[in-house]
Amino acid sequence: MPPRPLLPADMPGMAALHAAAFPPAEAWDADALSLMLGLEGGYGFVVENTGFILARAVAGEAEVLTLAVAPAARRAGTGRALLAAALDGASTRGAHTMFLEVSRNNTGATSLYLSAGFTEVGLRRRYYSDGSDALVLRRDLSAG
Repeated sequence: MPPRPLLPADMPGMAALHAAAFPPAEAWDADALSLMLGLEGGYGFVVENTGFILARAVAGEAEVLTLAVAPAARRAGTGRALLAAALDGASTRGAHTMFLEVSRNNTGATSLYLSAGFTEVGLRRRYYSDGSDALVLRRDLSAG
């Protein structure tokens, strides 16, 4: 099933999915997700009952705010499809680059992002609640 645009009415279900995909200290509730979607330039996509991505594109730059895939559905292409939709969405919104942070310990997600053309451009020490570092990744959207 291809990703469809994320709607405000989806947030309760997305909060449950986020809670299943992230440690409790990092899970966002429906209100937090609604706030992210409502940010200037906020947008997102969902694959029903499987995963979603929230992103933002403003002033020529985009960022992935969160990407969550249900644990049972991982490594089946959902994350890649959601990331591709977000990259396309950023381009159509006039962004030239996309950024994201990913835990240095999250090798699966890091592998996905690197295979999608992102490169490491920075490090945020002790960024996550468990004390792990975040890799800052960037992708030029004109690179295809």
